[in-house]
Amino acid sequence: MWNGKRVVVTGAGGFIGSHLCEELVRRGARVRGFVRYTSSGSTGCLALLAPTLRREVEVVAGDIRDATALRTAIDGADVVFHLAAVISIPYSYAGARDVVDVNVGGTLNVLEAALSGRVGRLVVTSTSEVYGSAQQIPITEAHPLVGQSPYSASKIGADALTESFHRAHGLPTTVVRPFNTYGPRQSGRAVIPTLVAQALWAPRVKLGALTPTRDFLFVDDTVRGFLALAESRSALGRVVHLGTGVETSIAHLADVVFDVVGRAPPVDHEDARDRPAKSEVLRLLCDPSQAAEIAGWRSTVTLREGVAAVAAFLQQFPDWVDARRYAT
Repeated sequence: MWNGKRVVVTGAGGFIGSHLCEELVRRGARVRGFVRYTSSGSTGCLALLAPTLRREVEVVAGDIRDATALRTAIDGADVVFHLAAVISIPYSYAGARDVVDVNVGGTLNVLEAALSGRVGRLVVTSTSEVYGSAQQIPITEAHPLVGQSPYSASKIGADALTESFHRAHGLPTTVVRPFNTYGPRQSGRAVIPTLVAQALWAPRVKLGALTPTRDFLFVDDTVRGFLALAESRSALGRVVHLGTGVETSIAHLADVVFDVVGRAPPVDHEDARDRPAKSEVLRLLCDPSQAAEIAGWRSTVTLREGVAAVAAFLQQFPDWVDARRYAT
Protein backbone atom coordinates (compact mmCIF):
# COMPACT_ATOMS: atom_id res chain seq x y z
CA MET A 1 0.00 0.00 0.00
CA TRP A 2 2.61 2.59 1.06
CA ASN A 3 5.64 1.73 -1.03
CA GLY A 4 6.32 4.66 -3.38
CA LYS A 5 3.26 6.63 -2.26
CA ARG A 6 3.63 10.42 -2.01
CA VAL A 7 2.60 11.28 1.55
CA VAL A 8 2.49 14.68 3.26
CA VAL A 9 2.38 14.99 7.05
CA THR A 10 1.53 18.39 8.55
CA GLY A 11 2.81 18.82 12.07
CA ALA A 12 5.62 16.44 11.17
CA GLY A 13 7.93 17.89 13.81
CA GLY A 14 5.51 17.10 16.60
CA PHE A 15 5.32 14.10 18.88
CA ILE A 16 2.85 11.96 16.91
CA GLY A 17 3.84 13.44 13.55
CA SER A 18 7.46 12.39 13.90
CA HIS A 19 6.49 8.81 14.77
CA LEU A 20 4.12 8.75 11.80
CA CYS A 21 6.83 9.98 9.41
CA GLU A 22 9.22 7.38 10.78
CA GLU A 23 6.80 4.52 10.18
CA LEU A 24 5.85 5.77 6.71
CA VAL A 25 9.53 5.81 5.70
CA ARG A 26 9.91 2.27 7.04
CA ARG A 27 6.99 1.24 4.82
CA GLY A 28 8.59 2.75 1.72
CA ALA A 29 6.54 5.94 1.34
CA ARG A 30 7.98 9.14 -0.14
CA VAL A 31 7.42 11.42 2.84
CA ARG A 32 7.23 15.21 2.90
CA GLY A 33 7.05 16.64 6.42
CA PHE A 34 5.51 20.10 6.81
CA VAL A 35 6.97 21.73 9.94
CA ARG A 36 6.50 25.14 11.47
CA TYR A 37 9.16 27.60 10.32
CA THR A 38 11.57 28.87 12.98
CA SER A 39 14.60 31.11 12.52
CA SER A 40 16.75 28.36 14.02
CA GLY A 41 15.65 25.87 11.38
CA SER A 42 14.35 23.46 14.00
CA THR A 43 12.66 20.31 12.74
CA GLY A 44 11.31 19.41 16.17
CA CYS A 45 11.07 15.73 16.99
CA LEU A 46 12.17 14.74 13.48
CA ALA A 47 15.70 15.47 14.65
CA LEU A 48 15.45 12.39 16.89
CA LEU A 49 14.93 9.97 14.02
CA ALA A 50 17.82 7.70 13.09
CA PRO A 51 19.92 9.51 10.44
CA THR A 52 19.12 6.91 7.77
CA LEU A 53 15.39 7.50 8.30
CA ARG A 54 15.62 11.26 8.80
CA ARG A 55 17.32 11.69 5.42
CA GLU A 56 14.31 10.09 3.74
CA VAL A 57 11.92 12.80 5.01
CA GLU A 58 11.73 15.88 2.80
CA VAL A 59 11.22 18.71 5.27
CA VAL A 60 9.25 21.79 4.19
CA ALA A 61 9.08 24.68 6.67
CA GLY A 62 6.15 27.08 6.72
CA ASP A 63 3.04 28.01 8.65
CA ILE A 64 -0.26 26.17 8.58
CA ARG A 65 -1.99 29.57 8.31
CA ASP A 66 -0.19 30.24 5.00
CA ALA A 67 -2.52 28.88 2.32
CA THR A 68 0.01 29.33 -0.48
CA ALA A 69 2.73 27.38 1.32
CA LEU A 70 0.29 24.56 2.02
CA ARG A 71 -0.88 24.33 -1.58
CA THR A 72 2.73 24.03 -2.70
CA ALA A 73 3.50 21.34 -0.12
CA ILE A 74 0.34 19.28 -0.66
CA ASP A 75 -0.19 19.47 -4.43
CA GLY A 76 -0.20 16.02 -6.02
CA ALA A 77 0.06 14.02 -2.80
CA ASP A 78 -1.51 10.59 -2.70
CA VAL A 79 -2.25 10.86 1.02
CA VAL A 80 -2.14 13.78 3.47
CA PHE A 81 -2.12 13.33 7.24
CA HIS A 82 -3.06 16.60 8.95
CA LEU A 83 -1.70 16.78 12.49
CA ALA A 84 -0.55 20.41 12.78
CA ALA A 85 -2.35 22.16 15.65
CA VAL A 86 -1.98 24.18 18.81
CA ILE A 87 -2.69 21.46 21.34
CA SER A 88 -2.25 23.03 24.79
CA ILE A 89 -5.51 23.15 26.68
CA PRO A 90 -4.19 25.53 29.40
CA TYR A 91 -2.86 27.91 26.74
CA SER A 92 -6.20 27.90 24.93
CA TYR A 93 -7.86 29.78 27.81
CA ALA A 94 -5.48 32.72 27.37
CA GLY A 95 -4.74 32.37 23.65
CA ALA A 96 -8.11 31.38 22.24
CA ARG A 97 -7.77 33.48 19.07
CA ASP A 98 -4.39 31.95 18.23
CA VAL A 99 -5.78 28.46 18.83
CA VAL A 100 -8.76 29.10 16.54
CA ASP A 101 -6.60 30.69 13.83
CA VAL A 102 -4.31 27.64 13.72
CA ASN A 103 -6.73 24.80 14.42
CA VAL A 104 -9.75 26.01 12.45
CA GLY A 105 -8.19 28.38 9.90
CA GLY A 106 -5.22 26.09 9.34
CA THR A 107 -7.47 23.08 8.80
CA LEU A 108 -9.52 25.07 6.28
CA ASN A 109 -6.28 25.81 4.40
CA VAL A 110 -5.41 22.11 4.37
CA LEU A 111 -8.87 21.17 3.11
CA GLU A 112 -8.75 23.72 0.30
CA ALA A 113 -5.21 22.67 -0.66
CA ALA A 114 -6.22 19.00 -0.68
CA LEU A 115 -9.24 19.77 -2.85
CA SER A 116 -7.34 21.86 -5.40
CA GLY A 117 -4.40 19.44 -5.38
CA ARG A 118 -6.62 16.41 -6.02
CA VAL A 119 -5.28 14.56 -3.00
CA GLY A 120 -6.23 10.90 -2.97
CA ARG A 121 -6.93 10.71 0.77
CA LEU A 122 -6.93 13.21 3.64
CA VAL A 123 -6.77 12.04 7.26
CA VAL A 124 -7.50 14.81 9.78
CA THR A 125 -6.52 14.44 13.41
CA SER A 126 -9.14 15.17 16.05
CA THR A 127 -9.12 14.63 19.81
CA SER A 128 -11.23 12.96 22.48
CA GLU A 129 -11.41 16.37 24.20
CA VAL A 130 -14.30 17.25 21.85
CA TYR A 131 -16.62 15.21 24.08
CA GLY A 132 -15.99 17.03 27.34
CA SER A 133 -16.74 14.89 30.37
CA ALA A 134 -18.33 11.64 29.30
CA GLN A 135 -22.12 11.61 29.33
CA GLN A 136 -22.09 7.87 28.64
CA ILE A 137 -19.36 5.26 29.01
CA PRO A 138 -17.72 4.03 26.86
CA ILE A 139 -17.70 6.94 24.43
CA THR A 140 -18.82 6.08 20.91
CA GLU A 141 -18.49 8.26 17.84
CA ALA A 142 -22.15 9.25 18.33
CA HIS A 143 -21.47 10.92 21.70
CA PRO A 144 -22.53 14.60 21.80
CA LEU A 145 -19.77 17.15 21.18
CA VAL A 146 -19.12 19.55 24.07
CA GLY A 147 -16.61 22.39 23.86
CA GLN A 148 -15.39 22.55 27.44
CA SER A 149 -12.24 24.49 26.49
CA PRO A 150 -11.35 26.80 23.60
CA TYR A 151 -9.02 24.04 22.38
CA SER A 152 -11.80 21.45 22.22
CA ALA A 153 -14.12 23.98 20.58
CA SER A 154 -11.52 24.67 17.89
CA LYS A 155 -11.18 20.96 17.15
CA ILE A 156 -14.96 20.58 16.93
CA GLY A 157 -14.90 23.35 14.32
CA ALA A 158 -12.06 21.73 12.38
CA ASP A 159 -13.83 18.36 12.37
CA ALA A 160 -17.09 19.92 11.16
CA LEU A 161 -15.26 21.69 8.32
CA THR A 162 -13.68 18.38 7.30
CA GLU A 163 -17.03 16.62 7.21
CA SER A 164 -18.50 19.50 5.19
CA PHE A 165 -15.79 19.24 2.53
CA HIS A 166 -16.49 15.53 2.20
CA ARG A 167 -20.22 16.09 1.82
CA ALA A 168 -20.10 19.21 -0.33
CA HIS A 169 -17.10 18.47 -2.53
CA GLY A 170 -16.59 14.72 -2.29
CA LEU A 171 -13.15 15.22 -0.72
CA PRO A 172 -11.98 11.77 0.46
CA THR A 173 -11.56 12.44 4.17
CA THR A 174 -11.41 10.54 7.43
CA VAL A 175 -11.42 12.20 10.85
CA VAL A 176 -9.35 10.16 13.29
CA ARG A 177 -10.12 10.79 16.94
CA PRO A 178 -7.35 9.30 19.10
CA PHE A 179 -7.81 9.27 22.83
CA ASN A 180 -4.88 10.19 25.09
CA THR A 181 -1.80 9.32 23.04
CA TYR A 182 1.49 9.13 24.93
CA GLY A 183 5.00 7.82 24.32
CA PRO A 184 8.62 8.81 23.69
CA ARG A 185 9.11 12.39 22.40
CA GLN A 186 5.95 13.73 24.06
CA SER A 187 6.49 17.10 25.74
CA GLY A 188 6.34 17.77 29.44
CA ARG A 189 2.96 19.51 29.04
CA ALA A 190 1.38 16.03 29.14
CA VAL A 191 0.81 14.04 32.31
CA ILE A 192 2.76 10.85 31.55
CA PRO A 193 6.17 12.34 30.64
CA THR A 194 6.04 14.88 33.45
CA LEU A 195 4.97 12.19 35.94
CA VAL A 196 7.69 9.79 34.79
CA ALA A 197 10.36 12.51 34.97
CA GLN A 198 9.32 13.41 38.51
CA ALA A 199 9.25 9.77 39.56
CA LEU A 200 12.77 9.34 38.23
CA TRP A 201 14.42 12.45 39.66
CA ALA A 202 12.26 14.73 41.83
CA PRO A 203 12.10 14.47 45.64
CA ARG A 204 8.33 14.91 45.51
CA VAL A 205 5.77 14.46 42.74
CA LYS A 206 3.43 17.36 41.97
CA LEU A 207 0.18 16.60 40.13
CA GLY A 208 -3.18 18.17 39.49
CA ALA A 209 -6.43 16.33 40.15
CA LEU A 210 -5.97 12.59 40.75
CA THR A 211 -9.54 11.43 40.14
CA PRO A 212 -10.05 12.20 36.39
CA THR A 213 -9.76 9.14 34.16
CA ARG A 214 -8.30 8.79 30.68
CA ASP A 215 -7.88 6.16 27.97
CA PHE A 216 -4.11 6.16 27.42
CA LEU A 217 -3.02 4.98 23.95
CA PHE A 218 0.63 4.30 23.11
CA VAL A 219 1.93 6.24 20.13
CA ASP A 220 2.90 3.15 18.10
CA ASP A 221 -0.71 1.98 18.28
CA THR A 222 -1.91 5.45 17.28
CA VAL A 223 0.34 5.45 14.22
CA ARG A 224 -0.83 1.98 13.19
CA GLY A 225 -4.39 3.23 13.52
CA PHE A 226 -3.75 6.24 11.28
CA LEU A 227 -2.29 4.01 8.59
CA ALA A 228 -5.00 1.36 8.86
CA LEU A 229 -7.76 3.94 8.51
CA ALA A 230 -6.03 5.63 5.58
CA GLU A 231 -6.05 2.24 3.86
CA SER A 232 -9.71 1.53 4.62
CA ARG A 233 -12.35 2.50 2.05
CA SER A 234 -14.96 1.96 4.74
CA ALA A 235 -13.47 4.84 6.75
CA LEU A 236 -14.17 7.41 4.03
CA GLY A 237 -16.35 10.25 5.28
CA ARG A 238 -16.36 8.92 8.82
CA VAL A 239 -15.14 9.90 12.27
CA VAL A 240 -13.30 6.97 13.87
CA HIS A 241 -11.97 6.47 17.39
CA LEU A 242 -8.60 5.09 18.39
CA GLY A 243 -8.29 3.96 21.99
CA THR A 244 -7.69 0.99 24.26
CA GLY A 245 -11.10 0.69 25.90
CA VAL A 246 -9.34 0.78 29.30
CA GLU A 247 -10.08 3.58 31.79
CA THR A 248 -7.21 4.71 34.04
CA SER A 249 -7.35 7.32 36.79
CA ILE A 250 -4.41 9.68 37.30
CA ALA A 251 -3.94 8.14 40.75
CA HIS A 252 -3.64 4.64 39.28
CA LEU A 253 -1.36 5.96 36.55
CA ALA A 254 0.98 7.25 39.26
CA ASP A 255 1.04 3.79 40.85
CA VAL A 256 1.97 2.20 37.50
CA VAL A 257 4.73 4.76 36.92
CA PHE A 258 6.18 4.25 40.41
CA ASP A 259 6.17 0.50 39.91
CA VAL A 260 7.93 0.78 36.54
CA VAL A 261 10.69 3.14 37.70
CA GLY A 262 11.12 1.46 41.09
CA ARG A 263 10.70 4.68 43.03
CA ALA A 264 7.66 6.23 44.75
CA PRO A 265 8.18 9.83 45.92
CA PRO A 266 5.44 11.52 47.96
CA VAL A 267 2.66 13.07 45.86
CA ASP A 268 1.52 16.67 46.35
CA HIS A 269 -1.42 18.41 44.73
CA GLU A 270 -0.40 21.41 42.58
CA ASP A 271 -3.20 23.93 42.05
CA ALA A 272 -1.54 25.34 38.93
CA ARG A 273 -2.11 22.03 37.13
CA ASP A 274 -5.87 22.09 37.72
CA ARG A 275 -8.20 23.16 34.93
CA PRO A 276 -10.99 25.67 35.58
CA ALA A 277 -13.68 23.84 37.55
CA LYS A 278 -16.35 23.98 34.82
CA SER A 279 -13.84 22.94 32.17
CA GLU A 280 -12.34 19.82 33.76
CA VAL A 281 -12.95 16.65 31.79
CA LEU A 282 -13.62 14.02 34.42
CA ARG A 283 -13.89 10.81 32.38
CA LEU A 284 -12.69 9.68 28.96
CA LEU A 285 -13.06 6.07 27.88
CA CYS A 286 -12.99 5.06 24.23
CA ASP A 287 -15.18 2.58 22.44
CA PRO A 288 -12.72 1.47 19.72
CA SER A 289 -15.02 -1.10 18.12
CA GLN A 290 -15.58 0.84 14.89
CA ALA A 291 -11.85 0.92 14.11
CA ALA A 292 -11.71 -2.83 14.66
CA GLU A 293 -14.74 -3.40 12.45
CA ILE A 294 -13.77 -1.26 9.45
CA ALA A 295 -9.96 -1.39 9.60
CA GLY A 296 -9.03 -4.43 11.70
CA TRP A 297 -7.21 -2.19 14.18
CA ARG A 298 -6.80 -2.85 17.89
CA SER A 299 -4.36 -1.48 20.45
CA THR A 300 -1.58 -3.87 21.45
CA VAL A 301 0.69 -2.02 23.91
CA THR A 302 -0.19 -2.20 27.61
CA LEU A 303 0.07 0.87 29.85
CA ARG A 304 2.97 -0.65 31.75
CA GLU A 305 4.87 -1.39 28.51
CA GLY A 306 4.24 2.12 27.24
CA VAL A 307 5.31 3.78 30.49
CA ALA A 308 8.51 1.71 30.44
CA ALA A 309 9.23 3.03 26.93
CA VAL A 310 8.72 6.62 28.12
CA ALA A 311 11.02 6.03 31.08
CA ALA A 312 13.73 4.59 28.82
CA PHE A 313 13.44 7.60 26.50
CA LEU A 314 13.70 10.11 29.35
CA GLN A 315 16.72 8.32 30.77
CA GLN A 316 18.34 8.64 27.34
CA PHE A 317 17.31 12.31 27.08
CA PRO A 318 17.20 13.50 30.72
CA ASP A 319 16.74 17.17 29.75
CA TRP A 320 13.62 16.47 27.67
CA VAL A 321 11.37 17.24 30.64
CA ASP A 322 12.76 19.71 33.18
CA ALA A 323 12.28 17.86 36.44
CA ARG A 324 14.18 20.63 38.25
CA ARG A 325 11.00 22.75 38.46
CA TYR A 326 9.68 20.13 40.89
CA ALA A 327 12.75 20.20 43.13
CA THR A 328 11.23 22.44 45.79
